Amino acid sequence: MSRVLIVDDEAAIRRLLEAILSRAGHDFIAAPNAAGALAALDRGNVDVILLDLGLPDRDGLEVIAAVRQRCAIPIIVLTARHETAEKISALDLGADDYVTKPFDSDELLARLRSALRRSGTAMTGDDACLEFGPVSMDLARHEVRCNDAPVALTPREYAVLKALLQASGRILTHAAILEQVWGKAHIESVDYLRVVIRALRLKLEADPSDPRLIRNEPGIGYRLVG
Repeated sequence: MSRVLIVDDEAAIRRLLEAILSRAGHDFIAAPNAAGALAALDRGNVDVILLDLGLPDRDGLEVIAAVRQRCAIPIIVLTARHETAEKISALDLGADDYVTKPFDSDELLARLRSALRRSGTAMTGDDACLEFGPVSMDLARHEVRCNDAPVALTPREYAVLKALLQASGRILTHAAILEQVWGKAHIESVDYLRVVIRALRLKLEADPSDPRLIRNEPGIGYRLVG
C-alpha cells in the first residue's frame, strides 16, 4: 500500500483527498503547511506528495526545491494556480505533474498511479533499455523500435526521444529538453524542438495529425502518454 502526503492548508480539501485516497486503497498523512510537510517527509515512509502551492508559511515552489534537496520522491502539484509560468516553474524545480483545481478524482488517481509506477522503475546503466508504450530504446545498441519495428532516427530525434523516455510520462518543459539536447544557449529556441517533435510524430505515431503518444502541454512542454 502506498502512502500519500497531502499538503494543503484547506481542511475541506484535505478531507476530500483523504476520502478519495482511502476509497482507492492508499494510505495517507496530511499537513496544513510547509513546515508540517517537510517534517513528515523527514520522518520517512512517504511514497508520493500531493502539494498545494498556496501554503500559509512558505510558497509551494520553495517546498518543491526543499524536497528535491532531500530526495527524488514524486511530487504532484494540486493547486488553484492556472498560470502557465507557475506550471513551468514547478516542473523546472522538480515537480512530476501539475493538476489544477477543481480536479477530477479519477484523473488525479490515474496521475498518482503513473507517478508511483515511474518512481519504482528508474533505470541506470549503459545497457539499459528504455520503454514506454509501444516504443523501446536500446541504449547500448543505439536502436529504437516502435510496435517492434525498427525506427531510424537522426541524432537530434534520438536525443529528444531519449529525454522523453527517461521522463517516462512526466512533463518535460521546453527549456528542460532544449538544455539537455541543444545546451543552455538554446533554451529559448522552441522552434528547434517543434521541428524535431514533428519528425518524431511522423515516425512513431499511427496518425501524426492526431498524436496519441507524444502529447503537447500547451505553452509548457511535452510528455509521453501510454
